[in-house]
Amino acid sequence: MKIGAKINRTKSCPSTNDLAKELALAGEEEGTVVISDEQTKGRGMKGRKWYSARKKGIYLSVILRPSHSNISLLPLVAGLAVADAVYDSVGLRIKLRWPNDLIWGKKKLGGILCEGGFLGDRINYAILGIGLNMNHGRDDFPEEIRHQATSLKLISKEDMDENILLRNLWPALNQWYGRFLQNEKGKIISHFQENSILPLGKEITLITESGEVSGIYRGVHSQGSLILESQGKRTSFFSAEIKTLKHKGGMR
Repeated sequence: MKIGAKINRTKSCPSTNDLAKELALAGEEEGTVVISDEQTKGRGMKGRKWYSARKKGIYLSVILRPSHSNISLLPLVAGLAVADAVYDSVGLRIKLRWPNDLIWGKKKLGGILCEGGFLGDRINYAILGIGLNMNHGRDDFPEEIRHQATSLKLISKEDMDENILLRNLWPALNQWYGRFLQNEKGKIISHFQENSILPLGKEITLITESGEVSGIYRGVHSQGSLILESQGKRTSFFSAEIKTLKHKGGMR
């Protein structure tokens, strides 16, 4: 089933990812979408809070059942799809920040949360969560994040139509997920890099559990990890290994 062909909409839930997971475990088919007007316990990567003001943003999760178990490229796939949908809807060319942030300028516009369920070493389902700040005013964000968050309305000075955005999002998700299923890793990574806020060759510093390491950003590996070159040696880091990524002009 194509993504967006079946939509479960609710007024409120703790987390669309959690609701989608329940449906996936109950046997709901691939492509099913859960959308909520608000989330009371929305979350991002590493358990960070995701503030979901009621009817101000797009908060949704997609049930996927991919044929191969390496799902680490799915956040990039979703980011590319959202970027295409935003451009087709309102003409704004947003940027992506590895591995899962949607960026405008130096501010966060949205994020991706990909979670998987496995049976042994075989993928049973993947839940692709997408949060996009759409009609937030500045005061709709908690005070502690106002300096680093933005919305499509704040950028364009116009109210956004959720229906238009979703109508453009479904074909974009189907296109990029189709490339993922066809194992077109090189195409996904090259398009991601074209839209990345972090240019190749940039000096960066990673804060990991084992310490701090600095080097040159050399792009994204085919497995979805970040490639860092330090002292002539290239090492790959998955997002779970990185507590903070710092570079001149910003950090995450």
